[in-house]
Amino acid sequence: MKKFLWGMLMLVIGLLLIGIDSYAQCSICTKTASDLNPDAARSLNAGILYLMITPLALVGFIGWRWWVSNKQGEDEGDANHE
Repeated sequence: MKKFLWGMLMLVIGLLLIGIDSYAQCSICTKTASDLNPDAARSLNAGILYLMITPLALVGFIGWRWWVSNKQGEDEGDANHE
């Protein structure tokens, strides 16, 4: 299990390092950004990334709470078998 977690951690770190300079835009946002000046386009990209953080943080928190509760259930099950 530890190998799996380390592998996932390395994968996430690798993906974060690869995607540092990338910006996510739909085709409409790309067209809008190309019509704007460079400062406004950077602000649009920053806004898109800022709005992306909230759903990812919520999913991460829910996943973390699930993992903690699942881990506590395993620990209690181990204590009952001793």
